[in-house]
Amino acid sequence: MDLSRWRIHSIRSIDNFVDENEDAGAALKYAYESLPKPPITSHEPLAAPAAWSAPDGVDRISSLPDQILRNIVSRLPAQDAVRTGALASRWRSLWRTVPLVFLDAGLIPGCAKNPTWRPPYEDTLGINNAVYAILKTHPGPFRCVQITCCHLDLNRGNIKRWMRQIANKGVQELAFINRPWPLNLPLPATLFSCTSLTRLHIGAWRFPDVAELPESAGFPHLKELFLTLITMKDGDLAFLLDKSPVLEVLTIIGSQQTDVHLCLVSHSLRCLQLGLSSLGDIAVADAPRLERLLLWMTQRRHTGGNNVSLIKIDNAPNLSMLGYWHPGQHQLQIGDTVIESGTEVSPSTIIPSVKTLALEVHFEPMKVNKPTGKVKLNFWLEACPVECVLHVKTLVIHEFKGSKNEHAFIKFIVERAPLLEKMVIMLCPESFYNCSRTTLHTRMKSFLTVKWADGDGDAFNANAEAASFDLNDNLYDSDSDAEDPIYAEDFHVVPGGGNHHGSSNVVHA
Repeated sequence: MDLSRWRIHSIRSIDNFVDENEDAGAALKYAYESLPKPPITSHEPLAAPAAWSAPDGVDRISSLPDQILRNIVSRLPAQDAVRTGALASRWRSLWRTVPLVFLDAGLIPGCAKNPTWRPPYEDTLGINNAVYAILKTHPGPFRCVQITCCHLDLNRGNIKRWMRQIANKGVQELAFINRPWPLNLPLPATLFSCTSLTRLHIGAWRFPDVAELPESAGFPHLKELFLTLITMKDGDLAFLLDKSPVLEVLTIIGSQQTDVHLCLVSHSLRCLQLGLSSLGDIAVADAPRLERLLLWMTQRRHTGGNNVSLIKIDNAPNLSMLGYWHPGQHQLQIGDTVIESGTEVSPSTIIPSVKTLALEVHFEPMKVNKPTGKVKLNFWLEACPVECVLHVKTLVIHEFKGSKNEHAFIKFIVERAPLLEKMVIMLCPESFYNCSRTTLHTRMKSFLTVKWADGDGDAFNANAEAASFDLNDNLYDSDSDAEDPIYAEDFHVVPGGGNHHGSSNVVHA
């Protein structure tokens, strides 16, 4: 691209996002890790024209039917799809006739391998024009557009132009992340005219005033919505749910609200994920299709002395997974009954559909901000009977540090869960750093003598000696994260959702 006519008026220094705000940096990191994998083949560079010819010089690939050639082009990143026009005359206009996938990371060397890295602004001059040129030149539709790498704050005028093109080109999947700052850059209202979207991933924007949006604004085909570092008002979430009638997955990371408050009314939503946010009160008022409610790192900011979030479940007959539940931060209300210590078990105080419960617990209880260290086996024995233990089939322990208190808890569950079929222990890397295999076996050998409640052998079903002690995967069993019921469902789960300070447990009935 010819930059000879460009003139730089001024350049201001922009820090890397991790230095600006630690919490926001962590949320943005999750946003990049959670970007959907684009439906393209981008591992190998586009072959030179000579490589497409047979030894006899006959270009047989170009003789293939148009439908096959279009299929080939549609699997390439947009910039490579355009380059196919140089292969032969047969290819010259094919790229204009197929749905394309455009990633701005492909225009900035280094971003594709490390999405959190940014080159200096002066090294990206012309990239913004290239983005607009590709969006404008192709007639559409685009299967996927990801604009996640450009310096948007210094190109505010381009943002509206891009969004108008996106709205007019039938984009199905859109990722639009403001980099690197500020967090309150206004999100173009034109986004709400992108009626073809099925998946939307936005990050580091200020939500527009919904009162000024046209009545037709909405996402009639949207099934997945991912919001990271979005500055919103309480009513904005209700607006999004109302304008997304077929939405199935909603993820909110690093919300810029003081507290996230939500009264969930949706007949389509199947999965709600909230993380790295200050959580207010959440009411699942009417969500007949909701299957998963996942909370992680959602400690409420102290407001008026109250730091407990009330999670109220009214109508969610298909809710099967609930977590990560923090007993000191989340309080459960089922219908009109607040669940507290001593609440009697009855049909009105249980959620019978829940099969997987994830708990975030500290095995050393805190007293005046110091651990008392008194959660040994007697502690759990005095808590008996714990009825739900009788139904546990799978037990997954994250961030296992090897303390006696953790051993006591696992021993308590294993010896009193007659239906237990599987146990997975994921090691805390910091606690087992530089730990040799021999030392690891020594620290874990007590599990080999624990008897299952059904009396059918030891804790690893007579396969204890063959169990894998793989430190690289932070795993003390021969299985991987895919065996964790949190990750085994048909949903896009936020990476690192199980990485907490302290231990977290997943029980699967």
